[in-house]
Amino acid sequence: MKAAVLGTGLLGGSVAAALRSIGWHVTGWDPNPETRVLILETGVVDAVESEPEAAMSGVDLIVLAGPPAAISATLRDTDPEHFGDALIMDVGGVKQQAIAAAEAIPRFVGTHPMAGREFGGAAGASAALFYGALWIITEDGARPEDLDTIEQLIENMGASPLRMGATQHDEAVALISHLPQVVAASLVRLAHDAPEAIELASGSFRDLTRVALSDPAMWTDILFSNRDFVAGAIGELEATLATFRQALRDGDRGWVTGRLVKSRETRSTMAPSVVGIEVHLKDEPGELAGVGRALAATRCDIRDLQMRHGRHGGGGILTLSVRPGEAPTLRAALVSEGFTLT
Repeated sequence: MKAAVLGTGLLGGSVAAALRSIGWHVTGWDPNPETRVLILETGVVDAVESEPEAAMSGVDLIVLAGPPAAISATLRDTDPEHFGDALIMDVGGVKQQAIAAAEAIPRFVGTHPMAGREFGGAAGASAALFYGALWIITEDGARPEDLDTIEQLIENMGASPLRMGATQHDEAVALISHLPQVVAASLVRLAHDAPEAIELASGSFRDLTRVALSDPAMWTDILFSNRDFVAGAIGELEATLATFRQALRDGDRGWVTGRLVKSRETRSTMAPSVVGIEVHLKDEPGELAGVGRALAATRCDIRDLQMRHGRHGGGGILTLSVRPGEAPTLRAALVSEGFTLT
């Protein structure tokens, strides 16, 4: 089977790599000549073309990646003859816009993999990006057989497909993806105006604002492509913050405690139960190798890990999250490697 991937940044490049990993022949195209060289040299694709029409020639599947506006322009402005009989899918973060642009295309399925990294670009592309991730398939206007084909393809790439409508998708991601980007940018801006606060920033602030490291140009396009739902989500957050502010001014401790308790309960349902083991790492060679030996010996299932570096050197704290029943064994193995645990 042959595929063309147009737009080979982080998502597009990762789709190309994932397709290659399951036996597809993938031709890539990107508007950036340097990116085309990189994806060929690093094995993300089998071949590259300097023009998108050449990349799409004679393929079974066309994957459109990149900013939502660019995907919509490709769907709207490309001569249908260049698409041929290929099944077309996109991986953009906003779906209503793409589906409207593809109205005249008979074989189009809008999708959105719920995976990414704070750093974009083809250099971060990986076939493993989608392992275990949700991958949204929008059903609007798509043929049942094409939906089935895309669903099977997504499963083969290691992700979990989930079908929903385009409007439902755009409203949901405005809240859980696009609004956090706005919040992170706003918090970083506030901290920027208070240098003493930046010096005190630690794990919680860094985790909360991680997405502020994302590509500004890409996110500007995403936010404007979904502006109505994003603006609505901002309004809801403003109302919530205003209520919180008033409760503080009124001295309403009961309301504040109740809100924090409810938020904690809701957040706890969003991830499996884990135990965090904090490992003190020295600023010496071989420290991570020792952690690796402990993990290999115990064969624990790592659910998450985080590293908090010392700001001025001196090592840091590595937090390993594992299932509760595996924690005692891993703790013992880490101690036997000479580590100090919190």
